[in-house]
Amino acid sequence: MKLQRLSLSLLLSLIGLGSVAAYAQQWKPLDPAHVALKAPIVEKDADAEALLWEVYINDNTDTTEYTHLLRVKIFTERGKDTQSKIDIPYLKGVGIKDVAGRTIKPDGTIIELKKDAVFDREVIKFGGFKLRSKSFAMPGVEPGAIIEYRWREISATSDNYLRLYFQREIPVQVVRYYLKPLAGAMYPMKTVTFQGASSNFVKDKDGFFRTEMTNVPAYREESRMPPPDQVRTWMLVYYAPDVRKDPATYWRDLGRQYAEVAKEFMKVNDDIRRVATETIGDATTPEQKLERLFNFCRTKIKNVNDDASGFTEEQLRKLKDNNSPADTLKRGYGTGTDIDFLFAALAQAAGFEARYAKLGDRSRKFFDPNFTNPYFMRAYNIAVKVGDQWRFFDPASTYVPFGMLRWQEEGIQALVCDSKEPVMVRTQLSPADQSRIRRTARLKLTDDGTLEGQVRVEYTGHFAVSMKEEYDDETAEQRETKLRDAVKERLSSAEVSNLKIEHPQDPLKPFVYSYTLRVPGYAERTGKRMFLQPAFFQKGIGQMFATSTRQNDVYFHFPWLEEDLVMMDLPEGYALENADQPSDLGFGELGHYKVNIGVTQDQRILQYKRELRFEGMMFPKSSYTALKSAFDTVHKSDNHALTFKQGAVANVKQ
Repeated sequence: MKLQRLSLSLLLSLIGLGSVAAYAQQWKPLDPAHVALKAPIVEKDADAEALLWEVYINDNTDTTEYTHLLRVKIFTERGKDTQSKIDIPYLKGVGIKDVAGRTIKPDGTIIELKKDAVFDREVIKFGGFKLRSKSFAMPGVEPGAIIEYRWREISATSDNYLRLYFQREIPVQVVRYYLKPLAGAMYPMKTVTFQGASSNFVKDKDGFFRTEMTNVPAYREESRMPPPDQVRTWMLVYYAPDVRKDPATYWRDLGRQYAEVAKEFMKVNDDIRRVATETIGDATTPEQKLERLFNFCRTKIKNVNDDASGFTEEQLRKLKDNNSPADTLKRGYGTGTDIDFLFAALAQAAGFEARYAKLGDRSRKFFDPNFTNPYFMRAYNIAVKVGDQWRFFDPASTYVPFGMLRWQEEGIQALVCDSKEPVMVRTQLSPADQSRIRRTARLKLTDDGTLEGQVRVEYTGHFAVSMKEEYDDETAEQRETKLRDAVKERLSSAEVSNLKIEHPQDPLKPFVYSYTLRVPGYAERTGKRMFLQPAFFQKGIGQMFATSTRQNDVYFHFPWLEEDLVMMDLPEGYALENADQPSDLGFGELGHYKVNIGVTQDQRILQYKRELRFEGMMFPKSSYTALKSAFDTVHKSDNHALTFKQGAVANVKQ
């Protein structure tokens, strides 16, 4: 997971800390026309609209400060509900200060936000990622009111790259940024605007520059859409040499520079050769050799960047830096970069060509080689020549299986760095059967509609990586609580016991959990009939695409495969009235949906099998209707119900 910095602030270096504090205690004058405004201007059906979104930015040599001001007009009850509760998210290393707010009612009455109404809370915890928020509810909000609030955001680091966002979840009449360029920067300031018209900075007073956009439409999130930075309007402010090169030349030169630096950290010595030989052992094929080296790096070397490494903060502070693969091998720990470089050295010792590779992250933004700057190529892998093909490996990603990469790095362009001829190569994309959810249930249905029995769920590939990253640093009790809650979210009456989780920190095995289940009222009884949804694992799950229209393209993160097997003992005295089952559905080259339902001759055991394979990833919004129709059919089939009648003679279709 990641959080983009939403906005920014300045004023600190302008006239000193005292003046910044004074600014934070003052509100800008209200325009009487805004107070009287009865309807939105940017989007006619908007429930609320930002009248002004203003951010002052002060980028120092060691910190970056942002002072935010947001003024919003409320038009409807829904606007009141969505805008009156405020969350200001922040990550570790960021401080939120001087939060203030007020509500201007339609009659001009002003209600100030009380200081004790602002509280701090944890919003998200995922693996080592923790997101906190300053939260508060604006007082006295009603349709026709204006709410405004401000805060200072202080980041403990300075960055040569600043991200300025121009869209919010509501439309904005005016969004304005003030920025004083980074003092002492080696290179001139540059900007590039994505998904919007270029908005250049103009010189303002006191050494600051200003840029703004007007009448900016709302940014709306949709399920399974491209990453936000690929969709919304934003600007990157950065500092770079004013040198113009065509993209091919730029990336070739950069690949050579990276190669010269990387080769110093991929050196092979006698210890590396010995361990490579011992680890490979009797392996004969290139695939077998690389897999053994890969698994050695994952299991024998602790990744100090991993929150589940077992090191305490005090221990981490005392660890020595590794300056070579030999250091990493000797000490048994290293950063993610150290581990990848060790793998490269071991591969070279085994006779393979290995190169450092730079690549992007498609969960953030899709890489465009025409933007000649390394900002969007911050990830790294090791490229190894297997036959005449480059294959990519990342043993530093503890839970990613051999032959795969993090889903964010699969199927994208990578720069294979070389001192002579760097090349752009597309990384491998794992097929559906490498990211599998396999679910089995052995259940019993009683004559009052209660379902009970044993359930087992197994995750591999990208699914397993996600589950392990989420659960690896939690206690057994925390894991059980989260999984139990997940079951109950789908089946509210479910009673879960004997929950067991297997391999939550094992890089080589699937993530598995199992439990004993009891669900009163799972099947619906009406007189002598009982209606049963045999797709137990899909019960309570909504449609994949709920809306009839679409604003964005559809984006699946990776191909996947679902396999379900449900065996269910049926209550004595009931027989299946009709054995209709959903039809199979083909997606052409993209996969299929298959269902098979059967009942034993004695009407005592129901068997349900389901398989959903999908290899598709990116679909233009023009194909949304067809895509939605296909998954609506899957959803309808998953909710197919069988009818059992007490005392009936079975009418089973052959």
